Amino acid sequence: MFSMGSVVLIVLFALLFDYINGFHDTANAIATSVSTKAVSPRVAILIAATFNFLGALSGTAVAATIGKNIVAPHDVVPLVIVSALIGAIFWNLFTWYFGIPSSSSHALIGGLIGAVIARSGSAAVLWEGFIKILVGLISSPIIGLVIGSMVMTLLFWIFKGSSPVKINLKFRQLQILSACTASFAHGSNDAQKTMGIITLSLLSAGVIDAFYVPLWVKIICAIAMSAGTAFGGWRIIRTMGGKIFRIEPINGFAADFTSSAVIYGASLLGIPVSTTHVVSSAIMGVGAAKRLKGVRWNIARQIIIAWFVTIPSAALVSLLIYRLLMIFF
Repeated sequence: MFSMGSVVLIVLFALLFDYINGFHDTANAIATSVSTKAVSPRVAILIAATFNFLGALSGTAVAATIGKNIVAPHDVVPLVIVSALIGAIFWNLFTWYFGIPSSSSHALIGGLIGAVIARSGSAAVLWEGFIKILVGLISSPIIGLVIGSMVMTLLFWIFKGSSPVKINLKFRQLQILSACTASFAHGSNDAQKTMGIITLSLLSAGVIDAFYVPLWVKIICAIAMSAGTAFGGWRIIRTMGGKIFRIEPINGFAADFTSSAVIYGASLLGIPVSTTHVVSSAIMGVGAAKRLKGVRWNIARQIIIAWFVTIPSAALVSLLIYRLLMIFF
């Protein structure tokens, strides 16, 4: 069912998704640093692109989870993967256009489920594996919210007698470091999802005889994501960096530190998480610790709604795309 031409086509679509993921999720790592003027937008983009690339090469545990725990390889045909990727790409561009920080991870998982259901029915989905992934997707933003609030409370306690001017100056410098760690963590989780899709296709096509991520797959996915990151996603940066609450350097550092720890911890455990929602929940937690009424909860509500609708929406789009493509192929 797989030809070399179809494998090449899948790789191209996967890299396009990875590129879009890069500029769609750039805001995750650099929004707070840009909004507090810790770094200029140009420098922030350079930091994000560089450390996204390095993070993408740091492991393959998340790739294995995506490639082995959502659908069985024998149910994967080229049209399923292409439909899944088109559905995820569509949803990413749709939410990017409206400045909604939705999850590329949710979009990819939903797209894969919708496409495989269109071909083989719901029995083709490995529901046990999907539920485990879903638990990680649900729990990680909650963890980010709680830890973000705790870190901010601790920092307030430590620096309660210090001059606000000195604190802002110190943490504006520290934000450069936290932007690097946040970008590295983002690359370590998000780029691996595309690696998992490509490797699943290679396994289904018989190009490899066991699930492992070839070095060339790691490199091209890392390059695609860092290139997309360099392009930037300014609509979402405005939402993440200022619309949730008024961020000061100490708040930005606390949010970046929290999201870096949660996301990279998930990467080490092979858990695919939504970097977008971990970062936004960490910002909410930090803002709530500063002043509960200072958080613009209407923006937070939009983010939460996007969290819930992305998987079914991307699944529906991919299902429709698969059936449309079946007419022509």
